[in-house]
Amino acid sequence: LYMGNIAARRDSGHARDHVEMQWLLLHQHQPEDFVIATGQQTSVRDFIDRSAKQLGITLRFEGKGTDEKGIVDSIDKNKADPAITLKPGDTIVAIDPRYYRPAEVETLLGDPSHAKTRLGWEPRTTLDEMIEEMVASDLATAKKNRLLRESGYEVNHARE
Repeated sequence: LYMGNIAARRDSGHARDHVEMQWLLLHQHQPEDFVIATGQQTSVRDFIDRSAKQLGITLRFEGKGTDEKGIVDSIDKNKADPAITLKPGDTIVAIDPRYYRPAEVETLLGDPSHAKTRLGWEPRTTLDEMIEEMVASDLATAKKNRLLRESGYEVNHARE
């Protein structure tokens, strides 16, 4: 997994919560400015670490800057998918400067207090719940694609 600046801190929220907020905005009688955010931050590194844990993989990060790597520290065989062929010591995260934002912002954090006060809105989905959903969805897609390939079908890869 090639990444940019994993030290960057982001305010990540679930689309389901953001859409609910947008729906509430559409029903306002007077236009106002609102911030759609969770009010909580996590680093990209921590997001990766939590995602790996959902797969039963414990990572350790070594190095700094563009030399930083995410290395498999251990694998929980009770939680990990049997198809995972990783082993401790494998590097699965590397930094590629091409993925740095041209005008990098180290920290993004929104204040949703106005939305809570005026609309009664606050995010319902925790970061860990969102990560669990994302990992489960991606794992299901990966399993489906593996089955298709093994059955002789061509699989087009999304490149995001």
